[in-house]
Amino acid sequence: MAPAPPAPSRPHGGSAMAAVRDVEIDPEGTFKYILVRLQRPGGGEQRDIVRGTKAAEFHNHIFEKVNPEMEKLGYECKCLGGGKIEHNSKDKKIRVFGLSTGYGKADHSVTVEILKKEYTDYEITWSDDKK
Repeated sequence: MAPAPPAPSRPHGGSAMAAVRDVEIDPEGTFKYILVRLQRPGGGEQRDIVRGTKAAEFHNHIFEKVNPEMEKLGYECKCLGGGKIEHNSKDKKIRVFGLSTGYGKADHSVTVEILKKEYTDYEITWSDDKK
């Protein structure tokens, strides 16, 4: 009997990490966002995700919600920075800009690449503008 073929590799290393959505942002409006790095304790697989919502008065409110959710799945979270997102679903446009006073400015170019995976038919831009 021939040995079983190797299991197909998963794009993000494991089903739990693959189950975490790359992007969770509000469907409309201008709001704060953070760029978060997920990592298995002790190194190994890692991945960056984007989270943003109008419900957050401050960037740390978003992190305080994401961190416990990810810890339950066995990940360490590190906030890489923040900014603002202007999401216009009618015109299919997203603008990434600004910074977080507490976490510093996220690398908006990285954020845009992650957003493009989810919003494939959108025009997505970024700048270092404050407003």
